[in-house]
Amino acid sequence: MLDLTGFKVLTFDCYGTMIDWESGIFSALRPILTAHDKNISDVSLLEIYSELELEAERGDYLRYRDVLQSVVRGFGNRLGFSPTEREARALPESMPSWQPFPDTVEALRKLQKRYQLAVISNVDDDLFAATAAQLRVPFEHVVTAEQAGCYKPCMRMFRLAEDRIGVGRDHWLHVGQSIYHDVIPAQSLGLATVWVNRPSPRPRAGAAIAASGKPDLEVPDLQTLADLAKEN
Repeated sequence: MLDLTGFKVLTFDCYGTMIDWESGIFSALRPILTAHDKNISDVSLLEIYSELELEAERGDYLRYRDVLQSVVRGFGNRLGFSPTEREARALPESMPSWQPFPDTVEALRKLQKRYQLAVISNVDDDLFAATAAQLRVPFEHVVTAEQAGCYKPCMRMFRLAEDRIGVGRDHWLHVGQSIYHDVIPAQSLGLATVWVNRPSPRPRAGAAIAASGKPDLEVPDLQTLADLAKEN
């Protein structure tokens, strides 16, 4: 069991870890697919999403809202339809309504009593600002892809966070749902990691690209992490 007593700062991925992004993705994409008579399984939808998002993030830097619009157009290319401009915008425009997981807010409130909390998220500043209102807990630091000019697993995001947080790596714990985006790059920097392995139609990956890794701690939700921190 990971000893949680020595950490001073917890950094969190946002979408998939604190925010139920799969439900958000489904809420935006399912109506588009239905409008074009396209019926695919939840697993296939998440797998295609993860591939298209990764493709868009690997090229020259685009704002995340543009990444998401390219994802919608990519679904059209894959499945044989042409989304309208309004449909392409529907995915990023839905993000402010995406909800936290039921355990998120209370868990963050508990963890805040013991640690500084920060966010490292593959998102635009204004999109996270809208999401922050849903989380209802202030964060000491927020590092976004827009600020770094790249997307996790880009190490520039983690180094930017390190400069701002200003604590030693042995006092910093990174928490995320994605092995690919969070666990692997954080561990390469020498950080301890928590993998939040939330239930999904696509186990162990969800809407993120599939990857293998060995986090220091695996939990099913943030409430479990908060309970473990209280016990330590």
